[in-house]
Amino acid sequence: MDSVSIVAMASIITAGICMGIGAIGPGLGQGRAVQGALNSIAQQPDERNSLTRTLFVGLAMIESIAIYCFVISMILVFANPFWAYVIKKAGG
Repeated sequence: MDSVSIVAMASIITAGICMGIGAIGPGLGQGRAVQGALNSIAQQPDERNSLTRTLFVGLAMIESIAIYCFVISMILVFANPFWAYVIKKAGG
């Protein structure tokens, strides 16, 4: 196995791990946020509009963590900064 194949394999495995772990945290966080908002709405139905607006802002911030993990995974797969170095070393 040459060094280019090893870097490719490591990049793909790392991207998969990044997305796997990066999806667990936001998924659990969003579930807990919705649970808390629904409990609050059940206790104080008059504050539904305020709670819903705050919930959506919080969900957007939680979701941004998963988007960052997705971006890092795409960089590892398609624009890995180590590719040029490894290809240069392998070719020369």
